[in-house]
Amino acid sequence: MSTMRGWLRGAVLALCLPGLSGCATFGTHQAPAPHVDLSRYAGQWYIIANIPYFAERGKVGSYFDVTFPNGKVLDVYEGRDGNFSAPLSRFVMRGYVVPGTGNAYWRESPIWPVYLSYLILYVAPDYRTALVGYPGHGYGWVLSRQRRMNAATYRALLVQFAAAG
Repeated sequence: MSTMRGWLRGAVLALCLPGLSGCATFGTHQAPAPHVDLSRYAGQWYIIANIPYFAERGKVGSYFDVTFPNGKVLDVYEGRDGNFSAPLSRFVMRGYVVPGTGNAYWRESPIWPVYLSYLILYVAPDYRTALVGYPGHGYGWVLSRQRRMNAATYRALLVQFAAAG
């Protein structure tokens, strides 16, 4: 069964490569956070809300753990298919921080040679919440260090997201 899933995942990625490559090359339209301290940003982030891309569609209880080994980006995503009792599925993205961006703009790859953009629009001073966007405004994430977020914080982050475009 896992061999079939691996084959299917590879086939889907191969079919999507041309579209993903084109999307990844658009310039940024949103203003990134002025500076991100990578040592404080590292760790586990829960996805509170998102405009998902194909690999995240239908996932619930999702989170990722980001680290920066040897100055590179390692982003390990886990989520459940459709319901909270489903087993966790995982995928790994590797990449780099774009120089001269205050560490707020990254390029990540699910499979070489495709690189996707990761644009940190906002991170709270205490690094407890963050907003991440994608050039072209097609995707976005509301992130938290906690599994849950109170309604007032969530609404305030959505206002910031709207202001960022």
